[in-house]
Amino acid sequence: MSVRELVALGTSSQVPTRTRSHQAALLRWDDEVVLFDPGEGTQRQLTLAGVPAASISRICVTHLHGDHCLGLPGVLQRIALDGRQKPVDLYFPAAGQPFVDRLRTSSESGPGPDVREHPVGADGAVDRWGGLELSAMALDHRVPAYGWRLVEPDGRRVLRDRLEATGLAGPDVGRLLREGSVEVDGRRVAVEEVTEPRRGQVFAFIMDTRRCAAAVELCRDADLAVLESTYLRTEAELAQAYAHLTAADAAQIAAEAGVRRLVLTHYSSRHPDEQMFADEAREVVPGLDVVAARDLDRVPVPKRR
Repeated sequence: MSVRELVALGTSSQVPTRTRSHQAALLRWDDEVVLFDPGEGTQRQLTLAGVPAASISRICVTHLHGDHCLGLPGVLQRIALDGRQKPVDLYFPAAGQPFVDRLRTSSESGPGPDVREHPVGADGAVDRWGGLELSAMALDHRVPAYGWRLVEPDGRRVLRDRLEATGLAGPDVGRLLREGSVEVDGRRVAVEEVTEPRRGQVFAFIMDTRRCAAAVELCRDADLAVLESTYLRTEAELAQAYAHLTAADAAQIAAEAGVRRLVLTHYSSRHPDEQMFADEAREVVPGLDVVAARDLDRVPVPKRR
């Protein structure tokens, strides 16, 4: 059974607290397991979450500030220790290449899986696999930073009653979906007769940034969007100075982009109660489906419309 969910491994911003590990998030999307921004302590959080490191197929790093990347060496070594044989794809801002090089050679380690690097230096599609597309856009932070967007292509949903009425079964169904039409008992059956359009799902991941057009576009029509909300709106000047979002900013971005479910994370340690962030987001955008994530929370991607 396929699972699509976000696992909030860590939800703190610059420094960890007694209840929050450094920022890290993991997306389970059917057979893919994508790790985002492995801050310090991610390896332990994976253990607490019950997620095998060897299951991680891809790692996306928004930027090379330490609270978003210092867990990378340990995660890669744990992936090797746990015996993953398939390659791991690593995506990161091209300007951060020197830091990635140092992180990957920071200590002695044994042989592990092939790590295929994908330095990103421009907006647009970054990679495609299994019908999915990963794209990136530059954000407005104090260092080069990119947000990520994962898109599933639109498809078609089979309507069982109509399918049964045609007499189609077995391999012929697959051929119909691939080729668009098949012949049954001398009659041509078109795929439109037994299916309806099925919108592909969208996931977005936005970390350290001021409000910007790219954040909105990355979140456009997302079923699930993860946005940092380091500050509350009473600290808007701090947010602007340090290039971060408030919970109100995140809510407004989600509303403008048409996000179905918003996940807030990356909180300042000055606010121990995560619920304050959700309350602010709902006050700004009443009716918004918003989750103020806590460490080890699991947030499902909403079911298809």
